[in-house]
Amino acid sequence: MEPFEPDPPPRSPSSLEVHTVDAVDSPEFALLLWSLRRCPVVGLDAEWKPVRSVGCDHHVSPGDGLGRDSPPAADLLPRSFPTVSLLQIACRFLRRPTDPRVGDSPVFLVDLLSVPLDALWEPLRDMFESPDVIKLGFRFKQDLIYLSSTFSAQGYDPGFDRVEPFIDITSIYYHLKNQHMGKKHPKNIKSLASICKELLNVSLSKELQCSDWSCRPLSRDQILYAAADAYYLLEIFEVFQHKILAKANSATTIGSEKEMISGSSFSNILPSPNSCEELDMSYGDKLLLQESDKRPRTSRRREKKRLTSRVKHTQKLISDEDWQGPPPWDISFGGDGNPKFLCDVMVEGLARHLRCVGIDAAIPSLKKPDPRHLLNQAYKEKRVLLTRDAKLLKYQYLVRNQVYRVKSLLKNDQLIEVIETFELKISEDQLMSRCTKCNGSFIQKPLTLEEAIAASRGFQVIPDCLFDRNLEFWQCTDCKQLYWEGTQYRNAVQKFVAVCKLND
Repeated sequence: MEPFEPDPPPRSPSSLEVHTVDAVDSPEFALLLWSLRRCPVVGLDAEWKPVRSVGCDHHVSPGDGLGRDSPPAADLLPRSFPTVSLLQIACRFLRRPTDPRVGDSPVFLVDLLSVPLDALWEPLRDMFESPDVIKLGFRFKQDLIYLSSTFSAQGYDPGFDRVEPFIDITSIYYHLKNQHMGKKHPKNIKSLASICKELLNVSLSKELQCSDWSCRPLSRDQILYAAADAYYLLEIFEVFQHKILAKANSATTIGSEKEMISGSSFSNILPSPNSCEELDMSYGDKLLLQESDKRPRTSRRREKKRLTSRVKHTQKLISDEDWQGPPPWDISFGGDGNPKFLCDVMVEGLARHLRCVGIDAAIPSLKKPDPRHLLNQAYKEKRVLLTRDAKLLKYQYLVRNQVYRVKSLLKNDQLIEVIETFELKISEDQLMSRCTKCNGSFIQKPLTLEEAIAASRGFQVIPDCLFDRNLEFWQCTDCKQLYWEGTQYRNAVQKFVAVCKLND
């Protein structure tokens, strides 16, 4: 599938018009209400804060079971939905708004921990149910369930049980990819980041997805992440509009197209079909929450297994997430003294950073390994398994001192955390001494230009601009990838010298 290039290109997150709504008497709140009444297209997303079990003060992440210090008895308490702490609403106006305070694509971050819910319930309900507003989302049903639960818990029952008309970004993506697919989607649905990369050529980082959204104030990175998630829904929808308009050009005159585009009603946003009902049937859907959706539930078999396992291994599970040591490469345990790690899919970016500072960091040998396979690989290769999945820690009793849960979210912070936790010795000579692609080692002696050209033939292209420069070439002994000490190499060295504070 060829990428679709919107015109103009999508904005970067740092250039978005973002309004943080945290008080009823603020100008931002008034602007939000004004926009909700007039905007024909909105992108919706939500972030949650950790669940607190009834009668327990320990944090519980959504879907992750108990917090690290929570007693097993807390499992017997009623389950509850996560509380939505931030609602993102990105608005797209077809023409320049009359209010000078707002542009054509403002993004509102509504702080549900600060703004009274009674001031939001009616405007949000009207927007969700308005036939004149297209609502866009990515797997938004789960967000709607949690949002409805958040309002219901404060007495606004039944919360929100309907969003109509609604168009899922997944439906747009697969319509652009295959117009004959209809509403049937493959089982392996692409992530929003993948769709943004393919349709918009935009890299959407998801590093902050699991950050604590109950903490205030939000960091700048959290604000930009939350705003981008909602804003790029509008950009993907615009790609969809362009394709529909291009198709309509072959069947309509220029005059009729101008007439359709200049209209302000929902039915004129897309030229065909013309009515809301036809648009909803052809391209969109409606979100309707049933009573069963409003009750937290879990498999009885899974719940019984979880309770039995937690009671049986209480003392062996997560009593402390801090590293206890010693690592399996310790010489006193028969190791070779060289630090070695295995990074699961949640910290693959950390694996590349570790390789850049000369540390042996492998990734799972299987594409979708189960916990047993990860632990077996770590044990056989005498590695420490690095992960952000708290569930993996419960297998710690199977292999002592070979699982560590990385607490930091950003790759640079994760790298520093691992270096400090395991007391790794990093020198400038180690930087860029491993293959970042496969974790292999480099050949002992650098290649000449002639040797590099011969080694790259039919495998890798060496840019012509390197031929008249006196550069050293290095080749990975495993994957045969060639590297040279060019601008990217020097920039990487400078970056990791700064990150690891090697000049201090």
